[in-house]
Amino acid sequence: MKAFALSTLLASMALVACQPQNAEAPTEVAQKNTTTEVAQYAIAEGFDRSRFDIYTSVPLTADLSHLSANQKQMIALLIEASEIMDDLFWQQAFNQNKDDFLAAIADADVRRFAEINYGPWDRLNADMPFIEGFGKKPLGASFYPADMEKAEFEAFNAPHKDGLYSIVERDANQLLQLKAYSDYYPAELTEAAELLIKASELADDPEFSNYLKLRADALLSNDYYPSDVAWMKMKNNPIDVVIGPIENYEDLLFGYRAAFESYVLVKDLAWSERLSKYAAFLPWLQQELPVGEAYKAETPGSDADLNAYDVIYYAGHSNAGSKTIAINLPNDERVQLAQGTRRLQLKNAMRAKFDKILMPISEQLIVPEQRKYITFDAFFANTMFHEVAHGLGIKNTLDGQGTVRQALKEHASALEEGKADVLGLYMVRKLYEKGEIAEGQLEDYYTTFLAGIFRSVRFGASSAHGVANMLRFNYFAEQGAFTKTDDGLYRVNFEQFERAMDKLSAKIITYQGNGDYDGVALWVENAGEIGPELAQDLAKLDEANIPVDIVFEQGKDMLALD
Repeated sequence: MKAFALSTLLASMALVACQPQNAEAPTEVAQKNTTTEVAQYAIAEGFDRSRFDIYTSVPLTADLSHLSANQKQMIALLIEASEIMDDLFWQQAFNQNKDDFLAAIADADVRRFAEINYGPWDRLNADMPFIEGFGKKPLGASFYPADMEKAEFEAFNAPHKDGLYSIVERDANQLLQLKAYSDYYPAELTEAAELLIKASELADDPEFSNYLKLRADALLSNDYYPSDVAWMKMKNNPIDVVIGPIENYEDLLFGYRAAFESYVLVKDLAWSERLSKYAAFLPWLQQELPVGEAYKAETPGSDADLNAYDVIYYAGHSNAGSKTIAINLPNDERVQLAQGTRRLQLKNAMRAKFDKILMPISEQLIVPEQRKYITFDAFFANTMFHEVAHGLGIKNTLDGQGTVRQALKEHASALEEGKADVLGLYMVRKLYEKGEIAEGQLEDYYTTFLAGIFRSVRFGASSAHGVANMLRFNYFAEQGAFTKTDDGLYRVNFEQFERAMDKLSAKIITYQGNGDYDGVALWVENAGEIGPELAQDLAKLDEANIPVDIVFEQGKDMLALD
């Protein structure tokens, strides 16, 4: 869709904003979803209350003393726009009125858990309901009619039906139709756009100011390409924001629809300088992939960059359940192939997970003599190169039928995360052998990687990252990449680990290049679940009171902003 001028759209949207959303033809499903129950919600029978303690609270702060008054005011506006993304994600994830729903929960622990999970489903336990009266979470969340079957959508003949930025709903005749986000959420997106325009007027960096204006246009036009390109060109801005409909993990039915989210970020200049050199190696790393030439014929964009940030606000999808610690964007394959991507390492959030989760896990599950290999530098590098690896491999299937995302549907996200994990580690090895990574030794990266699997697999089967970790864990086990001692601890077998890494990289990229939906689906069915033995090992972590993830105390008050 062609981008419209913001000033024209703001005027027209103001008229629409006064109208109730979906007022033309509310379906029975929509009415049911938005009706507030009078009775108080109670905890689901048999739900384990100990799960209310799986998150540990972390204050989300950063040193803003080096910023100007205008920059601090701009951050406050970006946080306000992010709060709107948060409300929009609530609507996408759980189509009930957020305030009414939370007000109907008397138990403070249940209410806090609902806030963390953006609804009544436990995101880190296969989306099982923890509030009485709710069944299994719909795979399509609120992106599709609740009564829609996959076959009905597949028979639905509409251009761009697999697009990222539209809702599927029923018309007056109960037939499926598409509605662009910009038309479905006009009031909220108009308000967010106005805040981004105000922030752009305070920005010292002209490229960042231009991006904010284009992003405001995108919210109202549903065309995000110009703002994605502008975001790629920013190099010197000390403040950043990732805002809008971004990731498609929430759509577990097809993996098509993007969910609203936001990150407000302050650049760590010293760490960013350390990382800047690695982007130049992407074309070489692409050619070093352990696959046939056809599977690495695409050339990653050469304008990619790596930077480290302190994140000062999470909203929407990025704040739901497990928290993201690194970002690789844009997701638009056109931008990736033309310019590459930007990789943002969220250093303060990463450090919190390393200290509070990864180190305690290693003390429970890794043999004592290998615990010395668990380091923050290795954790940071593994996470960083995971994001870099998203830009490598193949984006379009070899048969010319479209993108890998379209071909693999609901399994695309899990396989892409699995690819990024194992290729990221493969890249660490190649750069270490080339002498470009000087910190530590390869044993650090391999052992920290194994401990990281135990951390991420606890996110559960409903998470793309959780499924990816199980596929990799089971494959590495089959290949003898690690062994388990009689006292239940894990030891990395380094030579076998390297061989398994190369073979798994080739397996995943081949699946992607072939667009082999059936093959991936069978693999996920057979190896994408947590087995009984691993479940016992993970239970040790629960018994040791090691948190599964973190939740943030955040906002303008935490940053001393007006």
